[in-house]
Amino acid sequence: MSIHDERKAKLTQVLSGAGLDCVVLFGNAWQNDYLRYSTDFAIVEGDGFAVFHRDGAAQLFLESSAEAQRAKVECPTVEVTFAPDLVEAIAGHVKRLGNRAIGQAPLAVMPMGLAALAAGSKLEDATALFDRCMFIKTPAEIDAVRRATKIAEDGYEIFRDASRPGRTEYQVIAEVEAYFRDRGCPENFQIMGSGGVEMMGMHPPSDRKLKAGDLVTTELTPCIDGYYSQICRTLVIGEPTKAQQSAYAVFVEAMEAGKKMLKPGVTAADVAHAENDVFRAHGLGEYTTAKYTRVRGHGMGLFVDGVPAILEDVETVLEENVTVIVHPNTYHPEVGYVVVGDSMVVTKGGSEMLGSFTSELQTVGA
Repeated sequence: MSIHDERKAKLTQVLSGAGLDCVVLFGNAWQNDYLRYSTDFAIVEGDGFAVFHRDGAAQLFLESSAEAQRAKVECPTVEVTFAPDLVEAIAGHVKRLGNRAIGQAPLAVMPMGLAALAAGSKLEDATALFDRCMFIKTPAEIDAVRRATKIAEDGYEIFRDASRPGRTEYQVIAEVEAYFRDRGCPENFQIMGSGGVEMMGMHPPSDRKLKAGDLVTTELTPCIDGYYSQICRTLVIGEPTKAQQSAYAVFVEAMEAGKKMLKPGVTAADVAHAENDVFRAHGLGEYTTAKYTRVRGHGMGLFVDGVPAILEDVETVLEENVTVIVHPNTYHPEVGYVVVGDSMVVTKGGSEMLGSFTSELQTVGA
């Protein structure tokens, strides 16, 4: 069964179980997972709504004329409407549905005007319901994330070989982007960093030139069939110093502790604690805080940075067939910002790496 057919069957079953006749979904270029899950359409311009019905029928309302034309070609089974006044159009559609049970998601970003314009219609918050659909992956979805992991690892080899002294950061990234696009993968979220103790994080590629002794970090996040996966790695230009080797070993130890914790029934907080405890044991607990880092990993799927955020205050319970990346990326006071991270799937008895790339500190000639 195709990914689309699996998702459609799953969503119709979920709506039936919740007593909903349909669900109204909002999306845009940054977060298009709700639209993509329900219609297979990856919006790249403006905002859009999808309406998915319990019988499997789907409709798209798009405020961009170009997007509407593209959707009609790419999604022939979906009814597409060009709606320059998007909120008014979807509100009118909701009102015409009458007294049907209608869900909406994600509520946190749903335009406020919708509720007012659709007055009299019963709109229930279906965010948790829909998020769970996307959270627990089907076999075809896991396969897509696995294939995205493989191309991410292949892309890292291009990144490593391109990281030579005298080259700018953007020249390195350009080679990776060319590689992905040549292989039919135009979607890739990637940031990088280069330098020493002054390097406090990663960023879009700049015109900084690489030099001997640099730590060069990156996270690559390519997309296959709509599903993202990620790899985080660090390399040294030239011979690594003892400080760089020692620091990197702490990060690998933390990553492995987080991966070992992964299994059904544990929380995102449990995984974060396992990673952070390694840093605390090495006297580096300060660098696990929000001052120096954002998350210790996150979910993967139709969104670049999915739920759950792996943090010590996130009590989301992990279940079988959830896909995440474990990455204890943060600043190290002796060498600068360091990253390492592997993509994982939670299995019945524990977890499994989705890739096979070595976690050893990479080096390139100076």
